Amino acid sequence: MRSISRLPSVDDYAPLIGRDRVARIKAKARALRGTSVVHVSSTYYGGGVAEMLCPLTLLMSSLGIKTAWRIIRGTPEFFKFTKYMHNALQGGPADPARMNAAVYEQVIHQNALRNPLETDRDAVIVHDPQPLALVAHYRRNVPWIWRCHLDLTDPEPGAWNYVAPWIAKYDAAILSCPEYARDLPVPQHFFLPAVHPFTAKHREMSRSEINERLAQYRIPTDLPLVVQVSRFDRWKDPSGVVEAFRIARRKVPATLVLLGNFADDDPEGREIFEATARQREERILVLPHGDDPLLVNSLQRRAAVVLQKSLREGFGLTVAEAMLKGTPVIGGAVGGIRRQIDDGDNGFLVSSIEEAAERMVQLLLDPRLRARMGERAREKARKNFLLTRYLEQYLDLLGSLEGASRPSRLRQVA
Repeated sequence: MRSISRLPSVDDYAPLIGRDRVARIKAKARALRGTSVVHVSSTYYGGGVAEMLCPLTLLMSSLGIKTAWRIIRGTPEFFKFTKYMHNALQGGPADPARMNAAVYEQVIHQNALRNPLETDRDAVIVHDPQPLALVAHYRRNVPWIWRCHLDLTDPEPGAWNYVAPWIAKYDAAILSCPEYARDLPVPQHFFLPAVHPFTAKHREMSRSEINERLAQYRIPTDLPLVVQVSRFDRWKDPSGVVEAFRIARRKVPATLVLLGNFADDDPEGREIFEATARQREERILVLPHGDDPLLVNSLQRRAAVVLQKSLREGFGLTVAEAMLKGTPVIGGAVGGIRRQIDDGDNGFLVSSIEEAAERMVQLLLDPRLRARMGERAREKARKNFLLTRYLEQYLDLLGSLEGASRPSRLRQVA
């Protein structure tokens, strides 16, 4: 009979975070044993939300917390609207022609009819704007929490005024950084996202394995690699990355690899990929194979420099991923990237194409600087951006819901 592979557990983190911290997490989980939680998002695949929810829900379940994960369904028009809201909430321009709120609200109502989320649940956690309005269709006999992964520093006013009444119906909101806090009538908590290191994307790889994977995709390794791994999204500024690289290579030869994928709930992804792909040339590769975790792993490990030149960024999980592998990152000086990179110490923060090019040249020409920054990056990621920290914050929040004003079975469980 074929054996089933063992899933990673909290105990596997002991060499990384220490046995005392593992014991503390397990004690907090024991106090919540039997609690039932459901997470709701818009896709099982593509982007940082799905990347974290997959291991988070499994770890919570392995600790005795019954944790489900539900996905809403929608039409192309629905996801065009939610992508518009995503962009506008991050400060993108208003476009009244795309404000088809009736389609959004109708699809949300349909999803609510199909999903009895509160049945035998103690808490409902809804992720991002796509399923936000679900809260209006339930009795809310248990706490509802909205988890927003976006950069809310400067939302477009019309978009914010539309979503704010929905958010006000929740019992709490979780944002990634304190600077995203808004004027809301509900408590706001701040959870920086985190990396689960026990996956194919993060496992150790030998030099020969890395070479083999890069050769499979015809990625040359005769020159230093500059890499950006991210969804094909306008906020990741892929054309700005290409322009910065073209400036940098006037001073130092290198190869640029832009690797991305397409989130199921993002109708703009293919359009951005095709626009970026038109800028390809011999030393500029644009690859839509971001769903290959070993290719991502190989590139983040082999890269001399990793870029995440975002214009807006709720967090930027690929920054922490590269840092954990000991690779220095040049990141846009925005949002959650500023929480990860200490400028000049474990990487560089930049605010322009010219700055990105300058820092690229500096790192490419100085291997000692790369090694020093990479080691400091690895240490910061290990201390601050592992999934156990994120998990513990959720355990603390669920434990605090005993005192929520609305009735909750959490009180009985505790």
